[in-house]
Amino acid sequence: MSPEPTGPEPRPVLPRSTTILLTLAGATIAAFGLSAARGVFTPVFLAFVLTLCVHPLRHWMQAHGIRRGVATGSTIVAVFALLAGLTAILITAVAQFSALLPQYADQLGQLGASIAALLEKIGFGTEQVQTVLQGFSPSRIVSFVAGLLGNITAVVGILVVILTTLILMAIDGSRVPALLTHLEYRRPSIVSAFNDFATGVRRYMVATTILGAAQGLINWLVLLILQVPGALLWGLLSFICSFIPNIGYFIAIVPPLFFGFLTGGWPTAVAVIVFYGVFNSIIQSIIQPKFVGNAVALSETLTFVSVLFWALVLGPVGAILAVPLTLLARTILLDSDPSMAWWRPFTGDRTELKELLEQEDHEIRARRRRGNQNPEPDGSPKP
Repeated sequence: MSPEPTGPEPRPVLPRSTTILLTLAGATIAAFGLSAARGVFTPVFLAFVLTLCVHPLRHWMQAHGIRRGVATGSTIVAVFALLAGLTAILITAVAQFSALLPQYADQLGQLGASIAALLEKIGFGTEQVQTVLQGFSPSRIVSFVAGLLGNITAVVGILVVILTTLILMAIDGSRVPALLTHLEYRRPSIVSAFNDFATGVRRYMVATTILGAAQGLINWLVLLILQVPGALLWGLLSFICSFIPNIGYFIAIVPPLFFGFLTGGWPTAVAVIVFYGVFNSIIQSIIQPKFVGNAVALSETLTFVSVLFWALVLGPVGAILAVPLTLLARTILLDSDPSMAWWRPFTGDRTELKELLEQEDHEIRARRRRGNQNPEPDGSPKP
């Protein structure tokens, strides 16, 4: 059963090709602008997501008659606790990694020499081989990881921006329900879109945090059993990488695989791949979609591309915030405009496609039954 046509398509004001080119140009300018302002935009958006996650606490307290000021202060404390936990995890991870790596300087040197010898056999030049050897020094690796996180001055500046924004957003958040009620009479579609965005982001972040913690705990225990050095550190890494859809698992498995190979050889490396693959596949492919449900409603391809895009625009934190950022873009561009709602299924929302998908599945099963009931003369099923 096909959906009924809504009527003749309205004639566009501009040619479709012109509209597409203007849209791409505007998106490119916006991406470059966000990239240039990443030092401000990224911490502000992170503070916004954290404030959204703890907003139900304020709502619950006010619903039970607690004063607005006390509810606001409790929200600020809760968000500060989340931020302090994230900061402590990053500091602990960097400190443990910096202390662990020099202990395996000899193994790293031997591994680098083996790779250099292999490159020489293939035909690489002496300078290229020396560059590879220098890359296996512990100081170089620690410097690379520290460079990804930024220097101390940059981190302190980001924390100041986040803390200030959190306080101001928590204070302004006490007036959001009244603001939405006021706006609902004039722009109900916008209010509905942003309510759905807030609900979706909360469900995604809470579910990902809980499942990521379970994932990190399981990985830590597995690495302890396999006697891989730095098991707690790699468990923390897998927790952080659980916020990166699709490719977070591949990032998290590299360090334990590397250190497992240094200490136990190929058997330990294969065991890490098998156990990581089984546990993480179950959590990310079966459990997480069941918990998150249709709150995110982003297709797998769009989710993967969004991780690459936001990482390019905003850096590593952009990959972690890729899903909330994409949901915000869809809310602003599609959900808040009723005339653009027909685009939503293209982003992965299957609500309007549910009946069509069920009909297709029913037709496939019917064709399969007919094929089994009408075999060929030689006894084989009819193709």
